[in-house]
Amino acid sequence: MLLPDKTRVRSLLIRFRELERRMLADPMHHGTRARFEDVAYTLCILMGQRTARDAVVHAERYLKAPAARLVRFTLRK
Repeated sequence: MLLPDKTRVRSLLIRFRELERRMLADPMHHGTRARFEDVAYTLCILMGQRTARDAVVHAERYLKAPAARLVRFTLRK
């Protein structure tokens, strides 16, 4: 199984958190909502998860995992 680039995952996670804060501040802003949903979808695809919450949890675990543990990370489901 191919693993996503950690730099890309980190960047998306930072963007997700930033947009999440903006959404909480102004939930009716359509542009922010659209960008938030795009980033959430991309995280779901990269992390192989169905929900944004699960994708974020997996992304955080993936970024913390040392290289030696990545083999086990890919086998966990």
